[in-house]
Amino acid sequence: MRISVFGIGYVGVVSCGCLVELGHEVIGVDVSAEKIAMLAAGRSPIVEEAIDTLIAGAVAQGKLTATDDVADAVNRTDVSFISVGTPSAADGSVALGAVDSVIAAIGRAIRDKDGPHAVVMRSTVPPGTAEDRVIPLLCREAGRALGDRLFYYSNPEFLREGSSVRDFRAPPFTLIGAAAGDDAGILREIYAPIAAPVHVAPYRVAESVKHISNVYQAVKLAFANEAGAILAAHGVDAREAFRLLCEDRVLNISPAYLRPGFAFGGSCLPKDVRSFLALADEKNLSAPFLKQLLPGNQAIVDRAFEAIVRHGRRPIALFGLAFKQGTDDLRESPFVLLAERLLGRGYDLKIHDRFVRVAHLMGANRSYIEKEIPHLERLMVAAPEAALSPGGIAVVGHIAPEDRPALLAALKDQIVVDLAGMDALRAVPGVTYEGLCW
Repeated sequence: MRISVFGIGYVGVVSCGCLVELGHEVIGVDVSAEKIAMLAAGRSPIVEEAIDTLIAGAVAQGKLTATDDVADAVNRTDVSFISVGTPSAADGSVALGAVDSVIAAIGRAIRDKDGPHAVVMRSTVPPGTAEDRVIPLLCREAGRALGDRLFYYSNPEFLREGSSVRDFRAPPFTLIGAAAGDDAGILREIYAPIAAPVHVAPYRVAESVKHISNVYQAVKLAFANEAGAILAAHGVDAREAFRLLCEDRVLNISPAYLRPGFAFGGSCLPKDVRSFLALADEKNLSAPFLKQLLPGNQAIVDRAFEAIVRHGRRPIALFGLAFKQGTDDLRESPFVLLAERLLGRGYDLKIHDRFVRVAHLMGANRSYIEKEIPHLERLMVAAPEAALSPGGIAVVGHIAPEDRPALLAALKDQIVVDLAGMDALRAVPGVTYEGLCW
């Protein structure tokens, strides 16, 4: 395929070399005369493992050229990749001036082109950029609607400096944001030689994955550095501790817990976070990242409470009281905290949790709930439908699979605040649905 790459920076140069390696013809486009001259001469403008050989070989084969002529590049290619810079603005948001400029220029060039053209965003942009900003601008400048010989895709890159060529050749997956009903056949063809799964998602999802990937890497580094300093202060070789931590591929290095939803609780996580922070305090160590874990967790409970009270003073049915489904452990359950707060504000509350039997609670579990909600037994109901009141609010934290059919059948005309991410709740006729993170 014939591809133009706009932006001969780090991502752009690697894309130029690797796309030629996949068998495509590539034109690099930039406003910098120096970069164009270097690329045209077979020299890479960036320092990166294996890139010099790739660029020199691509130019020698006649498969890679460079220009500053946008119209010529668009007319001579089928697809335009955008890899211009998206730096931070003064307020911390993403500065999209370069994106706007190149999109407008490409759009004007497409207006004068008879054949179809696809535009592919490789630059890191915030969710909503495609639908709210780029596609309207592109369509206006091109004089075409999306689908009328004009296609737009989000294709975020996940290239690490120092190993970007290897990352391009062997990615964990290829992510493409596309319009509804578009299977992204053009990009599938471009990446066909790469043995990696292809995931096609809505534009906003694709745009967000790159953002949260980088934020997650920062979270991991901040966690490792802060925790490592605390461990070292107590005579622990943190490198060895973290090596063993990463040996657990079931929970620690896995999708476990990486599911947006409600706050954490139980007898382990809150207690052990406090205990670990006490180790930091004992050695007078600052741990600003880790010290936000519990306040951040409380903020999720606050957000759920606010979502409920926005609907006015209605009877409330809370489904789920233990800190997670399938247990009766109420210790530091965020659902107990939520129930306690609702009761404190005078709401009429009924609670259903199949696994919580007040008479059977023992030890620390019983002591905890007697302190937090001393009259809990009066609030509990055995059947899901018994918790609901006409015109009320159903707050779904978790519910046993065997109780879900009864709940779904009884939800008509309820306001549903979904803390669990149960898609079936959204589909119930007559409900007013609100999700926590979806």
